[in-house]
Amino acid sequence: MQVFGAFEAKNRLGHLLDLVEQGEDVVITRHGHEVARLVPPAPKHDKEAARAALARIRARAEQEGNAPLTLEEIRSLRDEGRR
Repeated sequence: MQVFGAFEAKNRLGHLLDLVEQGEDVVITRHGHEVARLVPPAPKHDKEAARAALARIRARAEQEGNAPLTLEEIRSLRDEGRR
């Protein structure tokens, strides 16, 4: 983590963005107190990879005879519990 005063941060914004792009956290201070933090964005979730992983989990469970419940089965159980 690197720390920059507000004045320096204003004058070197491009450099700060380069640091963040490389994975570095950057803290910006004013009069010695932290006022902002630049951090890399959170990784985006890959929906297709998640669906593929879910399909593999379901296939493995079915092979082992432990097929997971479907959404309809879960709703049915939930509704029965309310009665």
